Amino acid sequence: MRRFRFGAVVREAGSAKAWAAKARRLEGSGFDVLLVPDHLVGSRLAPIAALTAAACATSRLRVGTMVLANDFRHPAVLAKELATLDLLSGGRLEVGIGTGWMADDYTGAGLTLDPPGVRIERLREALDVLDGLWGQGPFSFDGRHYQITGLDQQPKPVQKPRPPLVIGAGGARMLRLAAERANVVNIGTRVRPDGSGPDPLDGGLPALLDKLAAIREAAGERYARLELGTSVLQVGERKAEEPWSAADSAALDETPQVLLGTWYDMADKLRYWRDEHDMSYFVVHHERDLPAFEAVAEDLAT
Repeated sequence: MRRFRFGAVVREAGSAKAWAAKARRLEGSGFDVLLVPDHLVGSRLAPIAALTAAACATSRLRVGTMVLANDFRHPAVLAKELATLDLLSGGRLEVGIGTGWMADDYTGAGLTLDPPGVRIERLREALDVLDGLWGQGPFSFDGRHYQITGLDQQPKPVQKPRPPLVIGAGGARMLRLAAERANVVNIGTRVRPDGSGPDPLDGGLPALLDKLAAIREAAGERYARLELGTSVLQVGERKAEEPWSAADSAALDETPQVLLGTWYDMADKLRYWRDEHDMSYFVVHHERDLPAFEAVAEDLAT
């Protein structure tokens, strides 16, 4: 039976002391991973610096990204930064990565938002570069988007063969890539090609079940080793969506992305999704929901 794991997205704090306190509270309350998103707009800490500080403030808590935007960094730079973070955290890093998608990030920074197919192809190449640079010896790569020539970076990650790779996916092509390459698949809602937000035609129980079936088919023999999960957008009682959030929980009541009721109701629903659909990694998307979810995490983590 798959073991439950729980992550929490934490976006900001007013000081290093406040950030460390948040990390320590998570470590003591049944959560496994502190996660930081990656956007250029909005009130959010930069992920790699924030995760380094969280790792230094804790001893057991894993740290990760939900998720890095591949388009923001060359993978050779990212490989160096992440290997250093894995070393300094004592091997507690989880690398969440996606293509990058939010139009406001690209527009504000003067970056080009390429069509989804181009961004996915670029991410696939970036994953090859990360794997190669985290391996032993010099690495070369000649792709459409990246070229690496005899580069041998140090340090290497502590975790072998590399830190766990988490891919956030909602569309068919990203789900296939995640099934083929990731250790963990975080299943979400497909976003519009223009980066303006979630696709209103995607979501709800039928869509989630279709995505689970697509992952199983694409993963083949890898399926048994995959960890499947999703982000939880509502906990306890329904609340208005945060104004800065692209998430929309309106049609998700039948899925584990919305958990309403008592902690017992929520825990029972998550047991069902693990036992019937192999989903065992759940990420609380809003910091406001962490207190209501703590009892669930503590119950199911034992």
